[in-house]
Amino acid sequence: MPKTSHSGDVRSASPTAARSPFSPGSMVVVTLGNPRDKFWGMILALAAEGLSVTGIELASFEDLVVMVKDGEPFTPAVVFFPMHRIERIELDLPDGSLPSLSQRFSAKTGLDPAAVLEARGVSGIAGETIDSRAAPVSSSMLSAKDPA
Repeated sequence: MPKTSHSGDVRSASPTAARSPFSPGSMVVVTLGNPRDKFWGMILALAAEGLSVTGIELASFEDLVVMVKDGEPFTPAVVFFPMHRIERIELDLPDGSLPSLSQRFSAKTGLDPAAVLEARGVSGIAGETIDSRAAPVSSSMLSAKDPA
């Protein structure tokens, strides 16, 4: 039976009627264990087996912002984290007066982080298997200049 709010509108009683906050396209911060690490990026897929995401190690965030702002080329990692490594997945949301990482990225670069990560990390991989051994982009990778 549908629930009726005090204002008279009818709402579905099914919790699945609402969109999952951890659906593909959501910007997240993933805390990993063994080894301990944090990863910032956009969800590609979330399943019982694990999480597929495109993004960077959180420690490389400021380096990425500078690269994007300067117009330098970069390629975000497209990785699969098996569920046993994932300690926590949190939406990249502001905390009180502190902006989210996505908001900081947008403020400093003028670009939407989801669009940047999707355009650079996901294009061209449709139908390909994501390698679970792939390593996230590290600070040293971001500091290296492209020789071309």
